[in-house]
Formats: sequence, structure tokens, C-alpha cells
Amino acid sequence: MTGRGMLVGVCHLPPLPGSPRAPRRAMHDAIARAEKDARALAAAGFDAMLIENFGDAPFFADEVPEITVAAMTACVLAARAAAPRLPAGVNVLRNAAASALAVAAATGARFVRVNVLSGARLTDQGVIDGRAAEVLRLRQQIAREVEVWADVDVKHSAPLAPRPIEEEVRELEERALADAVLVTGAGTGVAVADDDLSRVRTAAKGPVLVASGATQKTARALLARCDGVIVGTAIKRGRRAGAEVDGALARRFVQTARGRGRA
Repeated sequence: MTGRGMLVGVCHLPPLPGSPRAPRRAMHDAIARAEKDARALAAAGFDAMLIENFGDAPFFADEVPEITVAAMTACVLAARAAAPRLPAGVNVLRNAAASALAVAAATGARFVRVNVLSGARLTDQGVIDGRAAEVLRLRQQIAREVEVWADVDVKHSAPLAPRPIEEEVRELEERALADAVLVTGAGTGVAVADDDLSRVRTAAKGPVLVASGATQKTARALLARCDGVIVGTAIKRGRRAGAEVDGALARRFVQTARGRGRA
């Protein structure tokens, strides 16, 4: 489903049931957020939405409890019902690829984001190993049409040993079978380094999306250099990661990215 000039808006869900900061009405609040954000993204003109359990910090390194899978499924279904024409993606943090695929299979989502599909990264959850062999075999079994979008040199992490980013890109595509490569800055809302984007775009054979730090001012220029942009922080109320989508900011972001407004 990836295509040139794609704009993907992120729905950061509040804490889900069972997570440390979950309020008494956690499920109600999460579904309400999913519905509201989905409508705002669709009205603004985004091409797709990515739904993730951003409020569940601290995150598990890989797979999550059953309640998180159930809650994510309910939220993705609610978002799809609220914006039925907007393709949905799933990201279960920190690296719960099997859970994300299960949610996608149950809800009709079109893609999943996997932060560490290949290799290993040092993160605040410890060392996270890529499990491409398991992930791609599970997709074959339960969700053949779902695309796997994989990060390279993912944010909030460090390599165990330095490697050229071009090598990582080639391994993601050729050996881990990623459908799209995502390039990020060092953290949430941090811009991608120009050199990193250039090197990833040169090395990649398939779609490349910028997945952090895009702003209204930079969106159009980024789209000229890659296949799409995933944006969260810049379209949130108060431009704060984790907040609900601000409809006005989202509309202006799309208009500017498409060359129909001022940066």
C-alpha cells in the first residue's frame, strides 16, 4: 500500500488497561481517543493512520500481555469504524511484532511497524533482538496481506556494534524481507539527519518513509526525498507527543506538505 508522497498520521493511545498509568476508565478513554484521532486524520486528508500504545510506558521489550492485545484490537476496530476509508497500521511498543500482526489480522489493518526486525539494538528495555524469521512466518500464517514496515537505526536505541546504515538497509530488505524502511532521528519528535536520509534512500530498493521529526515547515521537502512521512508530535495538541490529534494542525500539515499552504 506504500506509495510516493504518502502521509501517515499517528494516533498515540493513552494508557491501556493493565499499564502502570491506566486510569479507572482506561478502555473508554482509549477508544474515545482512537475514534477522535481517526476522524481528525481523515478530515485533514491523511493517507493512512498508525495506531500505537504510546501511553503504556514503560514498555515491554517484545511481546505484551493479553489485555494489551485485546485493548489494541478494540481501539483499532474503533478507529477503522470512525474513519472507514483510512487504511490503518499497528505498532505495539516496544517491539511486539507478533502482537501487532495478531491485531492487524483481527482488524483488517494494512501494515505493522516493527522497530527492530533485524539485528539487535541496545534500548531502555535492554537488548532487543530482531526476530524476522518468526515475524515473517507468522505473517504467512495469519496475515499475508499485511505489510511489515521496519525501522533502521531506530530512535531511542544504540547499536551493539557500529555498522554502515547502508548494510542495515540491505539486510532489512533482502534478508528480513521488510516491505518498507523507516528512518528516524534519535528520539520521538527528533528530526532525521540529512545524511542518514540520503544514505538510506540511496541504499534502499523499496519504499523509504521518514518516521520522526517531520514538521509543517519540513514536510514538503522531506516528501521530495522519500516515499512518505509518518508524523505524530507535530500534529498533536500543543505539539506534545502522546496528546490527541489537533485537527487544525493536521489540516495545515497536509496542506503544506501537498504544496497548498504556507510553511
